[in-house]
Amino acid sequence: MNEIQNINGENRMVQTIPSYEVAEMMEREHAKVLKMLEGETYKDGRTKVVGIIPVLTNASSRVSDYFIESSYKDKSGKTNKCYECTKMGCELLANKMTGEKGILFTAKYVKRFNEMEQQKVPTTYKEALQQLLAQVEENEKLQIENQQQTQVIEEMTPKADYFDALVDNNLLTSIRDTAKQLHIKQTAFTKWLIENNFCYRDVRGRIKPYADKMEYFELKEFTTDWGHSDTQTLITPKGKEAFRLLLSKGLRVKSKKKGLKKRAK
Repeated sequence: MNEIQNINGENRMVQTIPSYEVAEMMEREHAKVLKMLEGETYKDGRTKVVGIIPVLTNASSRVSDYFIESSYKDKSGKTNKCYECTKMGCELLANKMTGEKGILFTAKYVKRFNEMEQQKVPTTYKEALQQLLAQVEENEKLQIENQQQTQVIEEMTPKADYFDALVDNNLLTSIRDTAKQLHIKQTAFTKWLIENNFCYRDVRGRIKPYADKMEYFELKEFTTDWGHSDTQTLITPKGKEAFRLLLSKGLRVKSKKKGLKKRAK
């Protein structure tokens, strides 16, 4: 999570971990972690547990460098108190633990902060706005590219009735044969179909079309000589023409899995 702190007159976002998650890392109840932070007294006012926050306060240390008071809602919807713990705050808590549990807690919070740092979280309002603007522009660009892909298929693909007639004449082709007709290697064509979200590999590694792309494919059942039944993905003439047009235009699309832009060649 990120909390705002005023550092040298500038509001900056500081990476933190909520104390209830810290409690899970420490394998302790959240209430016990709160006692470590706030301390606890007997009814007569004597100190029962020395709290980290009171000690920092008495020493005139800036508590917000370590712990920031906050709240959260539990599963029932009830609002409960917690603290956002900075990396230095977690270090103070780790120093209160000894042995194997202390080592494991240190390993967990260090890993969490390293993961947050790798995510390149913005540290100022300006950086956050720049990141948001870049994301909006990226989304708009993807929307335009998807519209272009749909438009090419709708406007340049011949009428469905014509292709249905060709299908009736058994002009379905396999991915390998289609690749040959399109003058592209089978491996490159298969990769292109997957990256452009027309097909995917099932758990057995077979190429299968997505349900919303079935207008370009047909699944044919077959039985081998030894009685094994399976299905083969075939490409309809409509699909072959659509893929030819898209490949010839080098349409830019976005990969579903990697989130990277690809250009069909």
